[in-house]
Amino acid sequence: MSAPAANQESILNRYWYLVYSKPRQERLADENLLRQGYESYLPLIRTRRRLRGAYRPVIEAMFPRYLFVRLDQVTDDWGPIRSTVGVSGLVYFGQRPARIPLELIETLRQHADVDGVHELPRREIGAGDAVRIVDGVMAGYTGICQARTGKERVAVLLHVAGKAAMVSVPVGQLEPVP
Repeated sequence: MSAPAANQESILNRYWYLVYSKPRQERLADENLLRQGYESYLPLIRTRRRLRGAYRPVIEAMFPRYLFVRLDQVTDDWGPIRSTVGVSGLVYFGQRPARIPLELIETLRQHADVDGVHELPRREIGAGDAVRIVDGVMAGYTGICQARTGKERVAVLLHVAGKAAMVSVPVGQLEPVP
């Protein structure tokens, strides 16, 4: 078989598969798979988490404990994957490894920013929505959004110590309550 034909055949046999990582070790698994020469992809999102009493922006795995690896069915050695630091193993459906559609990986990559991080759309907060204050001196309180008091502030009705109180809060300190 000629070299271009062999290369074309190799491309046709390459698929994305789902890898299950050890808890909170997605990045470590991704780094070690790349270091071993595998093509891997770890989708990341920018979100907010409570750290040391305050909500802060963090970047974390979009799918906790999961990442993707692209393998050739014929030529790649799959054995080292399960012993890679940070990896628990490949995900199987029955006897077959979980194959991921190429279109899904391409869509995820297209919607990421230049750093490969996804920005999840923030739901707009409107009058009547239940909200939680996530930052500032009132952090932890929940209330009902009454109205926008400006471009960056929202009036929120809180129930504190059995009484209703109206406070004006920066919109960045609020999150919708499901």
